[in-house]
Amino acid sequence: MIKVAVDAMGGDYAPVEMVAGAVDAVNANKDIKVLLVGQEKVVSEELKKHTYKKEQIEIVNATEVIKTEEPPVNAIRKKKDSSIVVGMNLVKNKEADAFVSAGSSGAILVGGQVLVGRIKGVERPPLAPLIPTEKGVSLLIDCGANVDARPSHLVQFARMGSIYMEHVVGIKNPRVAIVNIGAEEEKGNALVKETFPLLKECEDINFIGSIEAREIPHGGADVIVCEAFVGNVILKLYEGVGATLLSMVKAGMMESLRSKIGALLVKPALKKTLKSFDASQYGGAPLLGLKGLVVKTHGNSKALEVRNSILQCVTFKEQKINEKIRESLTEGKSE
Repeated sequence: MIKVAVDAMGGDYAPVEMVAGAVDAVNANKDIKVLLVGQEKVVSEELKKHTYKKEQIEIVNATEVIKTEEPPVNAIRKKKDSSIVVGMNLVKNKEADAFVSAGSSGAILVGGQVLVGRIKGVERPPLAPLIPTEKGVSLLIDCGANVDARPSHLVQFARMGSIYMEHVVGIKNPRVAIVNIGAEEEKGNALVKETFPLLKECEDINFIGSIEAREIPHGGADVIVCEAFVGNVILKLYEGVGATLLSMVKAGMMESLRSKIGALLVKPALKKTLKSFDASQYGGAPLLGLKGLVVKTHGNSKALEVRNSILQCVTFKEQKINEKIRESLTEGKSE
């Protein structure tokens, strides 16, 4: 069985949605065991509301909770019995294959590097969520871990992102592009200008050049490379525009009897289209380049995203992504 530790206390809707997502995951896959990390009494009471195979879910007691407003370094250092620290240590000690949390982003980033540790040769682990596009999904790397990245970091992001897209998502020879303000090579800030020629020289990735933000939703590339400030802005704008459009479409359909009749006619097709643009369908964002798998889900994650994040860990483990990243960096140094 693949063991996935889940932070039962992290997120806006913990422990309710975290527990529900864990139950949905084990009910969907008999080869998963979930370790729910959190305050035993609270988690146990929530579990009583669900039906599942008892041998597939275990509670690991953690008495403390790291709140989002706490300074991450201090929180990781002082709250040794928090759900995040206990969960990360399960991965570090090989008692779990992965850790999933909707809790404090800062604490997860710090804990991932300090407790789980980086793969030798990885300079900076990036957060890499899948984002929906017209052609399927793209990987946005980095979306929040490294706001002051260097060119060498972005090259590693491109390599790790390519490995993830090929072996987890199944896209052969994924197209890699760097976010820029124009398609021309001479455009961009200092970071982009320095990184561009380095990516061109990489023989182990399919680098196609620059990508402008408006081409991302059209699926202009499979791996979207950028530093975390740009990536986070893209991700948040993406989510905000999506939610606003959905709200406006729904309101427009309810304006009159005629629009309501039209809404009934297009509902099946519209539902299918909107579902493909629902980020929760694709799980959380893995923190790539660590010795173990750590996945960060949205703070407002509901059961569906938690479930998909847990199931996502299975593919990651089966495809030996960490081993492939390690091999890629070793080969990169020997060239």
